[in-house]
Amino acid sequence: CQQCRLQTIGHLAEVVQFLLLDVSEMTHPFMEHLSHFELASYETALGNQLAPVEKRIHGNDRKARSYLSMLEGLPAIDPTGIDLDRDRIRIGRSQDLGMDDQRAMREALRIMIPWRKGPFEVFGIQVDSEWVSSLKWDRVRPHLASLKGRRILDIGSSCGYYMFRMCAAEPALVLGIEPYLTFYFQFQLLQRYIRAERVFTLPLRLEALPIMSGCFDTVFCMGILYHQRDSLRILERIRQMMSRAGQLILETLVLAEDGDAEIRPPGRYAKMNNVFTIPTVTRLENWLQAAGYSDIRCVDVTPTTLAEQRATDWINSESLEDFLDPQNSGLTVEGHPAPVRAVVLAHA
Repeated sequence: CQQCRLQTIGHLAEVVQFLLLDVSEMTHPFMEHLSHFELASYETALGNQLAPVEKRIHGNDRKARSYLSMLEGLPAIDPTGIDLDRDRIRIGRSQDLGMDDQRAMREALRIMIPWRKGPFEVFGIQVDSEWVSSLKWDRVRPHLASLKGRRILDIGSSCGYYMFRMCAAEPALVLGIEPYLTFYFQFQLLQRYIRAERVFTLPLRLEALPIMSGCFDTVFCMGILYHQRDSLRILERIRQMMSRAGQLILETLVLAEDGDAEIRPPGRYAKMNNVFTIPTVTRLENWLQAAGYSDIRCVDVTPTTLAEQRATDWINSESLEDFLDPQNSGLTVEGHPAPVRAVVLAHA
């Protein structure tokens, strides 16, 4: 039919546009600063990994195109004040924007739903994220080696909440990797106004990041390990990228039992279909030792509660309350132990 032919022609036009894109013109901002951070030797390897992602973002990915259009339409304004060293990160004030710009900003923030990490106050707009991430930060921060002048990697950096919180410590570089485009563009929106000079996010998975041997003094791996099929291999890969005596901050789901054990949920865990292994703290420490880490110590074990993870108007989806057995909050809806998270520190 005529409509089908038109749809086919439109699709082919998108494909042709995608193929004709000049990758050389799609330079990620981080690539322009490699020499400044003494990372120029990784330009080719990083470029090879970024090229197909950038081509997708600027090509025929409709969601990415909508995010790019949203970013282009953001108000060009200098915020009156930015406060990154507070539980709710603040960017500007409501008085900075006129009525039309305030409406455009709210619409842009709503387009970026779900906001998993936060919270933020963006020109007076309260972005109430699913996770009250300040609670986790407060558990982690007392145990950190000084971040001043250090090169930091944040694996699965989401919108950049933790990276922005790190800025108060004056690190030399904070590099996040976040493969999910919604979260990656959330960072781009916030960074447009925060303008943290030494903070970047790459739209890559850990497996796609070249092994930048000995590069990072501090690595944050929070809420990531249980999504990996081979935990030991991932821990080994991370250690290769750490400087001598560099610090790993590992936060992950654990089985709140004694001994060297683990569970492998056969289906979903708390309605997540990509949770592969949940170890006891002892098994987690054994993995780290096998991967070559030293000075391993668990500094916190905390059950996840509704005070920390809950549904809000800024996620438009279910949250922890929906993931737990309504008759027994100590179990998930599948009958597994309810989420408990540990923070374990180790040195390369």
